[in-house]
Amino acid sequence: MNKIVVSAFILGACLVLALVAGCTQPAAPATTPAPTVVETTAAATEEPTAVPTTPESITPGPTQTLPEIWSMEIQVGSNGEAINPQITATLRGGKGMNVIPAIDVKVTRSDGGVETARMIQPLHVGSSVTLKGTTSNNDRAEVWVITPNGDSVKIYDAYVPFRSFN
Repeated sequence: MNKIVVSAFILGACLVLALVAGCTQPAAPATTPAPTVVETTAAATEEPTAVPTTPESITPGPTQTLPEIWSMEIQVGSNGEAINPQITATLRGGKGMNVIPAIDVKVTRSDGGVETARMIQPLHVGSSVTLKGTTSNNDRAEVWVITPNGDSVKIYDAYVPFRSFN
C-alpha cells in the first residue's frame, strides 16, 4: 500500500512541476506582421508577377476598343467553387491573335488582394490564365492588350460574379 501512495505522490509532483515549468516562460513580444507579397503561378504561357497587397479601387472604369485589325475577344468568369474560388480569363479569338505580343490580366479581389498574370505569344483560341478570387460578387477583373506598337489598351474592366444562375 505504501508503494502505491509513494508512486502516486511522485507522479503528482512530476505533473505539478511540468505544469509550472510551462507557465513560467516569458511572454513573447508582440510583433507587427510584414506586408505580404502575392505571387501567382498559372499556365505555361504566363509570367508570374509579384504584387504587394495594398488596397486598390475595385470600381470598374472605362474601357477602350482595339482597331479592327487587332481585335481580340476575351471571356472572363468565375469557377463558382466555394472551396477554391478562381477567376479565369480565356482568349476566344480575334484578328489580332498572331500580332498581339501579350495580354495582361489583373484581378483585384474584394479582400484587397491583387494578382496579375500574362498570356504571351503564341496565342491561340483557348489560351487562358487563372487567378485566385473570392466568394464575393465584387471581384474586379481587368484585361489589357499590348499592341504591336507597344501601347497598352484596356479592353475589359468589370466585376466578376462568384456564381451566376441563368
